[in-house]
Amino acid sequence: VQLQASGGGLVQTGGSLRLSCTASGSFFSPNVMGWHRQAPGKQRELVATATWDGTPTYADSVKGRFTISRDNAKNTVYLEMSKLKTEDTAVYFCYLYSRYESPRRDYWGRGTQVTVSS
Repeated sequence: VQLQASGGGLVQTGGSLRLSCTASGSFFSPNVMGWHRQAPGKQRELVATATWDGTPTYADSVKGRFTISRDNAKNTVYLEMSKLKTEDTAVYFCYLYSRYESPRRDYWGRGTQVTVSS
């Protein structure tokens, strides 16, 4: 399974970015796809997840600013990020897992850098 993320970059405070992540290979469906991020010197943290039917979950720090969505036909998850803050600067990793795979295995992409400048 490969997860290819794109869309990161440099943006000013208050700006917007859209991340995409496409899964390929052999994986179970239905599944959950989502995003974590890791800032320098900090632990990786959950940003948002979307279940197969699109039900989202968000970290408190991004609620109201980020929107996760997915296109199951394209095996792709998106993260629309708006009102970006400097503290959003991090490497963003997409991931996928399915409760139908036992034992559970989480698949991770290589990450895409998001830098928010003041």
